Order: sequence, then structure tokens, then C-alpha cells
Amino acid sequence: QLQLVESGGGLVQPGGSLRLSCAASGFSFDHYAIGWFRQAPGKEREGISCISYSGGSTKYADSVKGRFTISRDNAKNTVYLQMNSLKPEDTAVYYCATGAFSGCLSRNAMAYWGQGTLVTVSS
Repeated sequence: QLQLVESGGGLVQPGGSLRLSCAASGFSFDHYAIGWFRQAPGKEREGISCISYSGGSTKYADSVKGRFTISRDNAKNTVYLQMNSLKPEDTAVYYCATGAFSGCLSRNAMAYWGQGTLVTVSS
């Protein structure tokens, strides 16, 4: 059974850092791209970063470029999202999803989703 499980969310002060993890099981993890999406209250889910199956290519939304870094460890079936210089507007539920690398910042390109982890940036 395919499963994606996010972890690492929590409450952090503005300017702080968090590292999210997405642990995968039940499929050939190293054959697929993984994307990170987020959904703030009252807003649509947006793609913020994704990484190719090998880890050799990455994409970032302008809103997080230079602050967030995506990486993956195929030996551990895990993708990470290092989030630095966090802002209150980064507050959202963060989801990981799997699909094709082309268009991987689009929710329509992703086939399977985790349940999400909440990130709250507040003083």
C-alpha cells in the first residue's frame, strides 16, 4: 500500500527554521519525483518545491526560493524540506506528493498525497 507520511511541523518564531520529512513506502520511491505543497487557511493548495527521482533536479516557487531547500535520500525513502528564514505567511499545512517531475509544482500532476503536517510561524 502506497503511503506518504509527513513529519516535522510545529510552531516556530519568525526567522526560525524547521525541517520537514516525507517518508514513503509501498512503491518504487527512487522512480518518482516528490513535491511539497502547502495550503494556508482560506487559500488554494500551492506547489512550493519538488525534486526529481534521482535528486539531480529541483524546482522552487518564487515565494520560497532562497529560503527553502529540498533534498532526498533514496536509501531511506525520504524527502526533506529545510525551511529557513520562516515568515508568518509560511503558516500552512504542508503536504508531500508523488508524481512526474514535469509539472510537479502543479497539484494536478501529482497522484498520491500524504496527510499533511502543520507549520505555524508566529511570535
